[in-house]
Amino acid sequence: MEEKQPRIFSDFQKKRQEFVPVYPASLDIQSNLVIKKEDFGVKDEIKPLFKTLLGDSGMPYVELTVDESNGKSLKTQEPLRIGCVLSGGQAPGGHNVISGLYDMVKSLHPDSKLYGFLKGPIGIITGKYVEITEDFMNEYRNMGGFDMIRSGRDKIESPEQFESSIKFCNELGLNGLVVIGGDDSNTNACLLAEYFNAHDSPCKVIGAPKTIDGDLKNKYCEVSFGFDTATKTYSEQIGNIIVDTRSTKKYYHFIRLMGRSASHIALECYLQTRADLVLIGEEIFQKNKTLKEVTNEIVDVILKRAEMGKDYGVFLIPEGIIEFFPEMKPLISQINDLFGEDNLIEDPRAYVLSKLTPENKTLFEFLPKAIADQLLFDRDAHGNVPVSKIETEILMILLCQKELRERTAKGEYKGKFQPQSHFFGYEGRCALPSNFDAQYCYAIGRTAASLISLNYSGYMAINKNLEDKNPKNWIAAGCPLPTMMGLERRKGKDKPVITKFVVELDGDMYKAYLQFKDRWSLYD
Repeated sequence: MEEKQPRIFSDFQKKRQEFVPVYPASLDIQSNLVIKKEDFGVKDEIKPLFKTLLGDSGMPYVELTVDESNGKSLKTQEPLRIGCVLSGGQAPGGHNVISGLYDMVKSLHPDSKLYGFLKGPIGIITGKYVEITEDFMNEYRNMGGFDMIRSGRDKIESPEQFESSIKFCNELGLNGLVVIGGDDSNTNACLLAEYFNAHDSPCKVIGAPKTIDGDLKNKYCEVSFGFDTATKTYSEQIGNIIVDTRSTKKYYHFIRLMGRSASHIALECYLQTRADLVLIGEEIFQKNKTLKEVTNEIVDVILKRAEMGKDYGVFLIPEGIIEFFPEMKPLISQINDLFGEDNLIEDPRAYVLSKLTPENKTLFEFLPKAIADQLLFDRDAHGNVPVSKIETEILMILLCQKELRERTAKGEYKGKFQPQSHFFGYEGRCALPSNFDAQYCYAIGRTAASLISLNYSGYMAINKNLEDKNPKNWIAAGCPLPTMMGLERRKGKDKPVITKFVVELDGDMYKAYLQFKDRWSLYD
């Protein structure tokens, strides 16, 4: 491990470290615990990939509840040895998952040990770890970031990597490994659980639902941790820009927000701040709106505001929105396939233009060159276009400028369009966790340790009933990871991946958007 530098905390950080999270009553080791089980299915194409985990009878969903007359204590007779790893991008609350793990294993048995693998999954592969002690843990309680043991985006994929991972986990004598990550990391956790199970390793594997994007959600997992804090952080920044805009009355701010392939963050921030306009990728996809149609919708708002003497506004744009335009999906898909073999290409632009279908070539050449070139960036870890790096706010500005020039020439627009571009992403990933995220993450950590002590593997640690403001009433549970999965095309091959949750156009959030959008687009 790198040489540890002295950590100096502000008065506010010191005060925040003193916050004591409340957690579900069923995670108190003095409670009389009962396990409620419920069976539900796995997609047929997924079953062959997890034969040993699913067995003949499948994997039940489990809930940990309290029954004072017919329960048992969680406390173990033997100490536990558990490892944990932070995987993927940062999200507020990661350290509280670790503190929940630490406190729970020590409650189950005072001689239990918790180890943190360093720099993400590569720490598992190479056997690099640190023991987490009381003093070490106390420095990071309720703190933002992932700097305690750091994170990484490596995946455990090759046979050699799986062999190395089981070797070091067995040598360390681990009863369990907790993978704190998003949908891809939890998919990797399930693959590890299957491999460990098939090779008779005593190490159980549990996932924790981490991502600010809000797309790791389903019937049983109500929210991923970090979303609450990140959207509040972004909303404060957006609110500041809105007030500045109302003060200067001369700029249009196009703000791109993190969120990958879902619009949850943009929609949540829109409802919190009452910005003038938000683009929702899922709506664009379902209504089959083209780039031209969406550009005209934005320009129509600009024209209406100009008629009211308002040459200013704040527009929110999800970072992954480019994937939702019907004409863009075939283009991005073909580019992904062209680069699927990881071959080194001297002139990617010329190569792509020589291979694209006529329709895709026409679109590629229509796009502003700065944006088209961004489609040729290095591939992401899955061999796909890294849509989060594409400056969609710049794309929309350029398209709006072009359309406004045409409207001006026709005498339809007499306003002044002065755009400013922003990207809010990293600012929200390492903030001090909100009270909700601090308590939710702590409960997730305690749940993960409990599931391992009960010999469950291949599960995601979750908490339900989150609308209750008292965390004591939350329900600790484990959801089988294979039930969340479908097949997705990556690097030219179908691979098991946890299905992303996108904005539901029949959901309450979208209905609220429809109720307010026309009024908010015109009135400050």
